[in-house]
Amino acid sequence: MCADVPNGTAEPSSQVKRGSFPRSARLLRHSDFERVYKQGKRHFATHFTVFYMRRATPGGPRIGFTVGRALGGAVDRNRMKRRLREAVRSHCLDESVSVDVVINPKKSLLRAGFPELLEQTKRAFDVVQKFQKKAETNS
Repeated sequence: MCADVPNGTAEPSSQVKRGSFPRSARLLRHSDFERVYKQGKRHFATHFTVFYMRRATPGGPRIGFTVGRALGGAVDRNRMKRRLREAVRSHCLDESVSVDVVINPKKSLLRAGFPELLEQTKRAFDVVQKFQKKAETNS
């Protein structure tokens, strides 16, 4: 999922761009998003909310973004997603963490400075990793 991660088995290496999210590292199905929203835990940050849930199957973390129409026009929503994707790439979760994460931005994300966004992403992922380690010790 990080920029330096070798390609997963799902995509040929010639099609994967450096720094992109392979399909195996993304939440894609509506049912996966709903499961994380309903059964997962939440972490509130200033500019976004992170929903996360432990996954039984191994395979590293999967990240999804939800940016609703209420947050602005298509240009603003796409800008939010690009900024969040870059922040997530910069502060990857450990590949041993089997967790699904959904990031739901707030309108204030558009006005936030990128260093602040990076710091909040790092803090949120620290919370998710702490949760995963705690869940592993309780199992």
